[in-house]
Amino acid sequence: MTEIQRPGALYQQVAAAIREAILSGEFTPDSLLPSEAQLMARYQVSRPTVRNAVAALRAEGLIDVRHGKGSFVRSDSQPSLTIERRISHTRDGKFALPDGSVWDEAEEPTPHRAHSTKATGPLLGLDTDEDLFVCDRLLTDPTSGTRAMHRTTTPLAVAADAPLLGEAPGPPPTTAYGILSQAGHKLWWSETVRARMPLPDERTTLRLPDATPILHLSRVTHGTDDRPLMLEEFRVGADRAELAYRITADKQTTRRRPA
Repeated sequence: MTEIQRPGALYQQVAAAIREAILSGEFTPDSLLPSEAQLMARYQVSRPTVRNAVAALRAEGLIDVRHGKGSFVRSDSQPSLTIERRISHTRDGKFALPDGSVWDEAEEPTPHRAHSTKATGPLLGLDTDEDLFVCDRLLTDPTSGTRAMHRTTTPLAVAADAPLLGEAPGPPPTTAYGILSQAGHKLWWSETVRARMPLPDERTTLRLPDATPILHLSRVTHGTDDRPLMLEEFRVGADRAELAYRITADKQTTRRRPA
């Protein structure tokens, strides 16, 4: 029996004791947590207190409840998938993602019309409420089963100059890069990555455990005169994937000294 002698609500005291057991290695990653009855006996508390303590640890991301199996200590292993974010040219001049970056489409792509918002407008160099062509895709990695949500957003003004971009359901990114290049654009890309907690639909779609953040990537394709042409948003569970980048050194600009 472990005696509870900390201030605070009783369930918080029990949660703190279980947390210490996890962090000290007594309860190891991926191991089954003791049953409610065992925890009740260990800490000499009631069943509701144990359930509230486990719920608190689930919210912290230390415990993962698997229906029909019990509560498990969350794994501290490395993500099962490394996503390389490079873009390369093939010998025939087409665009390609790195080897191994092959995703299956779990559902039919969903194209629709939308308007720019305070979030998407600045990335595309637009005001709010401007017309956009959007295509949503649900992807799965064939090896690990990792699910990802992918969205391409193209201003209708850009699609007017490259009509193939506006054909439903919308081309996949590498094909879109080729279409923009053939339209006369010399392309370059900028990308930002942020971690955030998922919205309810994202959590359901990506099949995320409790208290699991997502990685939200925003990649903008730029063309002539640095004009933003297309926005890609890629969302994946941070517990399943890590990102890899190839970084090259830019040439430092030479400052002219005043005569």
